[in-house]
Amino acid sequence: MSVVINTNFAATVASNNLAASNNMLQKSLNRLSSGSKIVSPADDAGGLAVSMKLSAAARRSGAAGINIGNSISFLQTQDGALKVTGKVLDRVSELKTLYSDPTKSASDLANYDAEFAQLKLQITSLAGETFNGISLFTSSALTTQVSEDGSQSVTLSGKDLGADAGIAALTGASDLSGVTLNNIKSAIDGVATFRATNGAEQSRLEFASEVLITNKANLEAASSRIVDVDVAAESTQLARWNTLVQAGTAMLSQANQSSQTALRLLQG
Repeated sequence: MSVVINTNFAATVASNNLAASNNMLQKSLNRLSSGSKIVSPADDAGGLAVSMKLSAAARRSGAAGINIGNSISFLQTQDGALKVTGKVLDRVSELKTLYSDPTKSASDLANYDAEFAQLKLQITSLAGETFNGISLFTSSALTTQVSEDGSQSVTLSGKDLGADAGIAALTGASDLSGVTLNNIKSAIDGVATFRATNGAEQSRLEFASEVLITNKANLEAASSRIVDVDVAAESTQLARWNTLVQAGTAMLSQANQSSQTALRLLQG
């Protein structure tokens, strides 16, 4: 190779290699410090786009899960009111049977009617219960989204407790003499049906929640594979680039000293 003064090709090559190694070292440091493989969109433009969509879907899944939980709480509150209504109806049934006792005096019957009047008020109060301002017992159905894209939903049927035929017959009676056992049985059957429907809807929502939780975890895992740095692998790369930077620095120093050969020739 010719010995020249104006151009130090070895130093230029060493400088370029050092710059490239140092650039990769900085990227490796940024990845490890941020925990992300994609520090800049230029690192993986396509992967970044996919990751953003996956992350958004995972967040929507989490929000849908919250909605499902609230719907389950709504149904549990509703069932609590229905359970109490059933107990009230049991007591009304008992009162009606006692009321038919021919040995009871007019005063006794009046006492039973007084309790019946309070129980009617309690049934009316239960029928007006709300959950976060939403009526528990109406004829209107509620629809809960159970997927992140809105393609799946569960309908919570309307359960109008006050409009049930048996309940209406009881609350509309002035006293126990105006109530029949068939009225009471009809009311109990209506509440039992409401509770069975409620339980079926809770069961479905719980299964839907389980699927949503699984989907959310898999969406997060898919996004992680794109953007999260593998610390073990990246640490190995960091050591590699660190070594190359040190070696490049040393070689650039050697290349810069090679021009001294020309001076020795001139001095000789």
